[in-house]
Amino acid sequence: METPSEFPVSLDNSALNARQRWRMIKDRVAHHAVGLGGVGVIIAILLIFFYLLYVVFPLFLPASIAKLNSYPVPGGTGAESLHVALEESATMAVRYTSGGDAVFFDTDSGKVNTTIPLWEGDVRGIAVDSTGSGLVALGLEDGSALVVKHRFNVSYPDDVRTLTPQIEYPYGPEPLRIADDGVLLKQLVLTDTDRRLLLAGAGDDGRVRLAAFDKKSSFISDEVTLKRSAGIIEAAGVAPAFVRVSPNQKRLYVAGEDGTLLHYGVQDPRKPELLETVAMTDNGVELTSLEFLLGGFSLLAGDSEGRLSQWFPVRDEQNRYHLERIRGFEFQEAPITAIEPEERRKGFLASDSEGRLGIYHSTAERTLLLDRVVDSRIRNLALSPRANRLLVEDTRGNTHAWSVDNEHPEVSWSSLWGKVHYEGYAEPRYTWQSSASTNEFEPKFSLMPLAFGTLKAAFYAMLMAVPLAIFGAIYTAYFMAPKMRSVVKPTIEIMEALPTVILGFLAGLWLAPIMEKHLPGIFMLLLIVPLGVLLFAFAWRQLPGAIRRLVPEGWEGLLLMPVVLFLGWLAMALSVPVEIWLFGGNMPQWLTNELGIPFDQRNSLVIGLAMGFAVIPTIFSITEDAIFSVPKHLTFGSLALGATPWQTLTRVVILTASPGIFSAVMIGMGRAVGETMIVLMATGNTPIMDFSIFEGMRTLAANIAVEMPESEVDSTHYRILFLAALVLFLFTFMVNTVAELVRHRLRRKYSSL
Repeated sequence: METPSEFPVSLDNSALNARQRWRMIKDRVAHHAVGLGGVGVIIAILLIFFYLLYVVFPLFLPASIAKLNSYPVPGGTGAESLHVALEESATMAVRYTSGGDAVFFDTDSGKVNTTIPLWEGDVRGIAVDSTGSGLVALGLEDGSALVVKHRFNVSYPDDVRTLTPQIEYPYGPEPLRIADDGVLLKQLVLTDTDRRLLLAGAGDDGRVRLAAFDKKSSFISDEVTLKRSAGIIEAAGVAPAFVRVSPNQKRLYVAGEDGTLLHYGVQDPRKPELLETVAMTDNGVELTSLEFLLGGFSLLAGDSEGRLSQWFPVRDEQNRYHLERIRGFEFQEAPITAIEPEERRKGFLASDSEGRLGIYHSTAERTLLLDRVVDSRIRNLALSPRANRLLVEDTRGNTHAWSVDNEHPEVSWSSLWGKVHYEGYAEPRYTWQSSASTNEFEPKFSLMPLAFGTLKAAFYAMLMAVPLAIFGAIYTAYFMAPKMRSVVKPTIEIMEALPTVILGFLAGLWLAPIMEKHLPGIFMLLLIVPLGVLLFAFAWRQLPGAIRRLVPEGWEGLLLMPVVLFLGWLAMALSVPVEIWLFGGNMPQWLTNELGIPFDQRNSLVIGLAMGFAVIPTIFSITEDAIFSVPKHLTFGSLALGATPWQTLTRVVILTASPGIFSAVMIGMGRAVGETMIVLMATGNTPIMDFSIFEGMRTLAANIAVEMPESEVDSTHYRILFLAALVLFLFTFMVNTVAELVRHRLRRKYSSL
């Protein structure tokens, strides 16, 4: 009986060829799929980059204006225009004339809607409330002022938006007396608050008259009675050309054409107090314009050489205010004739005698536009409340309507990355404060505290993670027994699966209070544990060999677990006695009171431990794989030549694995830089620039997570948050690129080993 052959005598060539062709097809499909996936990743990254750039790009566009129409001054040129104001939507405006009329007209066509007589006789001056309330005071020949208020009532008959102009007399139809001696007043000013109305003006005799009207409301009706008190300022040595009163009615400025400015305190108008004298221009240069910026804290000054500057009071070491020049702006080529502040931002417009117009932003120190808009001298500027429509009246009797596109004037390189001297601050500083209670207290968008906080958090996290992860990986890959390694390595890698929101939650609500309560113990851990481990290792080496051989080679690390736990318990147990002995029972308070170091419960130490714990698995896993993958023939060859295990490790294994170790550190750093939830929940999210380990920080990623849901789409705040994301993207991209270059260089250098 024949037995079958163990091996076939012949093979089916057709089956082999079909199988080979199918294998080739699968190989090509896999090759193209992997390549397509790689290209897809690159395309996705590029799309993210270009989308971020698309959202951010409008921040840095200059302002632009477009002419809409030109028409003769509405109401005729028989009377001079004293003031022009636009309503919210900029479809209607009001023109106050020296003839005592209020002319309401359409801004696009110049067609007069209605003319309301206010005073029978000449009006010699006008004062406008800088808060945008519509309150206006008309200066009369006898030193009195008629206070009126214009309104634009909105209605929707037949679903059509209709504006109805109206003039109100909030303090009655009779003029309010300013000057007791009936002298004609120039440079009339008006400020109004809930408690007091203040009027002031300069007479031909060089003296400034003030009249304060304290308000008293009736409990029964809405009637308001005024109680008048008056004062006179002797502006010695200065011929008043400009008089300005702050909206809070605490400061009054009197300036002459020679640039000399007198700063008075007028909380009590009957007893004005001269605080200081300031020279606002150089010798021989005339002061041609002086206006308040939004909020009435800063003064904007223009001179005969076309220069513009911002001034505001700054506290000195004695806590007294002194007016200082804070910043200047790009020169215009002719004397400044008018300055028009924006109603809701810290921007302003300035015109010169040759018809040029400049658009500026004070805090950003940014000149957004500088262009000629008319061929003659500009007499009046009127900017809409939304700063999107402009009316320019020239000396030839024409009014020009312009649209203004100026969406993000507050953004510049200096406002984002430089120190900025904000109003009310004693010195320039980096500040992130994206919200403000009112328009006067503008948002502050410095990215420096956020970038600093990002690097600070990453630094402390890496300070903890890198030594533990790398040394642990070295021991696991090179010294640990294979069976023990098969348990330790997966256990540490599983740590990476822990949600960072859980780590942040535990760090903020559990770890931070424990660290505050046992702060000396935390620092003793850094001393007791290393010394205790070294002492235990020394004692182990002194034991007889028979005892040491009871522990198999590569399992010695298991003995350290109870030792480390005991040393940790010992450090925490000694915390309270040491705190009572050295720090009066409260180390955080001692740091603050004795050393002047502020202490926050959720500080950088908490972040270092929590985020370091999150980063350790990443660095450990990659480093361990790199060391374990070093070819064994290199290790055996080194040992065969007489090198000790430590010499082999430091001179062969580490050098060969250095590209992988470097990659592990860079990937861990990228993880730390982009971490969001841990820093969001375990820090106070305070955007400060302090490297102290006892204070917190705010990172770019955490700031985006906190503020993006509350930001208005396409607003400056919204786009700056996207800019923060772009900065984070570019930073990680640059770090990874440098890491890859260094890794390739290390690989080429040590590939010959």
